[in-house]
Amino acid sequence: QVQLVESGGGSVQAGGSLRLSCSVSGYTYRTYRSYCLSWFRQAPGKEREGVASIDSGTTTMYADSVRGRFTVSKDNARTTLYLQMSSLKAEDTAMYYCAAHWVGGGSCRLVQSFAYWGQGTQVTVSS
Repeated sequence: QVQLVESGGGSVQAGGSLRLSCSVSGYTYRTYRSYCLSWFRQAPGKEREGVASIDSGTTTMYADSVRGRFTVSKDNARTTLYLQMSSLKAEDTAMYYCAAHWVGGGSCRLVQSFAYWGQGTQVTVSS
């Protein structure tokens, strides 16, 4: 059974930093194209949007709104996914979710075609 558990959310002032973690259990490498771990976020009244992803190697992908400020990484054992967030802005306020196992066909992309999702951790940035 695959389980994803996010942590590290909280309240921070604009310009500050936070590091989110996602504990991944029960998810094993299956195919090159399907192995993908990602972060999504959803602000009140808005649709869930992709933030960042990392594949089975070190290839990463970022939304334009966070590129240069956020860094996605994973540990060597592939049991923890991280999102280092710096220079936070009020518009980064959202519930952040991690997702695993790309099922969208082709290469992993920042859309919601993932099989497994966590429950989310709240990030609030005050200006």
